[in-house]
Amino acid sequence: MKLIEKAASKGFRYTLLQGDAGTDVTALCYDSRKAEEGSLFVCMRGANFDSHEIIGELKEKGVRAVAVDRDCEFPEGITVIRTEDSREALAELSAAWFDFPAEKLLTVGVTGTKGKTTTTHMLKELLEKSGKKTGLIGTNGITIGSVHTPTKNTTPESYEIQHAFADMVKEGCGAAVMEVSSQGLMLHRTGGIRFDIGIFMNISPDHIGPNEHGSFEEYLGWKKSLFTQCRTALISADDEHGEEVAAAASNCERVCTFSTKKKADFNASGLRYVTEKGFVGLTFTFQGLGEKDGEVRTIPDVRVGMPGHFNEDNALAALSAAALLGVKDEVLRDGLEKIRVNGRMEILLTHPFTVLVDYAHNAVSMESLLDTLREYGPKRLVVVFGCGGNRAKERRYSMGEIAGKKADLSIVTADNSRYEKVEDIIDDILSCLKPTGGAYVTIPDRREAIFRAIGEAEPGDMIAVIGKGHEDYQEINGVRTHFLDREVAEEAIAARGL
Repeated sequence: MKLIEKAASKGFRYTLLQGDAGTDVTALCYDSRKAEEGSLFVCMRGANFDSHEIIGELKEKGVRAVAVDRDCEFPEGITVIRTEDSREALAELSAAWFDFPAEKLLTVGVTGTKGKTTTTHMLKELLEKSGKKTGLIGTNGITIGSVHTPTKNTTPESYEIQHAFADMVKEGCGAAVMEVSSQGLMLHRTGGIRFDIGIFMNISPDHIGPNEHGSFEEYLGWKKSLFTQCRTALISADDEHGEEVAAAASNCERVCTFSTKKKADFNASGLRYVTEKGFVGLTFTFQGLGEKDGEVRTIPDVRVGMPGHFNEDNALAALSAAALLGVKDEVLRDGLEKIRVNGRMEILLTHPFTVLVDYAHNAVSMESLLDTLREYGPKRLVVVFGCGGNRAKERRYSMGEIAGKKADLSIVTADNSRYEKVEDIIDDILSCLKPTGGAYVTIPDRREAIFRAIGEAEPGDMIAVIGKGHEDYQEINGVRTHFLDREVAEEAIAARGL
């Protein structure tokens, strides 16, 4: 493939330093350990290694062309191009390598501090129930049909994204929905993609520190950058930064808003919390833009099979995007009734008591979850949780205090203790839980703790197992062993004959 010229046909910019831009290459690489004969190699600077320094070695491996983004030495007999940013170059070259698969899909990118995973799963559910096979990329990995592939990052490297898009096209998908993290945007992992819809959920201080973002302003700036590469922007009007994000979307063909609190293009109203045998979740009325200009559609009694006022926000975002993509009213009304998202308000049992698993792993998310569950009027609200080792202790103190104030019973146990003793972490949690006067027990073994909570549950109770969510491992002394809260909880439920 004449890859450089193919990418340039879609606007890829470069300066030819040596050789021929029409050089044929047989692979695209960015990991020096995987460099192969005939390939185009993209040199990048990492935290501990800069592949610009080994171009001579790359030539010896048979690399035919390299892309660089700084002054460096390179041998004769190899094509060299220079770009403004190697990571951005990798994204655009990857799109070309896989024959621009995003152009063959309806693409939706979702960004925000909270709610990305749930919203993308909800939108995938709606699109598939409307008959459009949909691929998914996010925190829980890459899903194409029945095949699920774990990933290291919420937003994978650009080559992986384009490879996944190409696989989606090959498998007959008509759409792709993905989480877009601020880190992914900063590292240009979504370069070369023109999203049909970009969704902004919310933003709050997070991911600020070494190797992440230097300030909240920088964090917000990268979130806003998504909307420089979207046709339609769909923005929460309820977030205090929504107007600022909308201003950054001025080059989009269309900017729409959604809200649960104020007049917007799409609204949810009349929220009700519902607990029935076989269903714990929400109902509300959805109202928004119709298929024709000036038309307004109103859909009463939308059912969402996940509890929590925040899931009203997530569902509204997904419903709004689905409506913009032409999904019919009957699917919008009923399509989320049985929605399940691994480790996110995941309901495992609704009767005679409720059991759920959630990823809430800090004080803010824990307080929101417990307040939400209290809205359902449980006989007792029981929370099973721990805190990770070798992390800031403030999280332990704040979660202990929230549990003591908000739960009827806290079962304090292990999380990923890493290189700390579980008992020491539990002691830190209890130092702020005990003064609240809240009831608690300590059971260091997480499996035993889950079995105790479910084994002693009474009719009408709500049992929330939180902190790990979709994680399928437990890390102790640097060793990871398989452990999935859902599986253990299901075993405990079966042990009670339910």
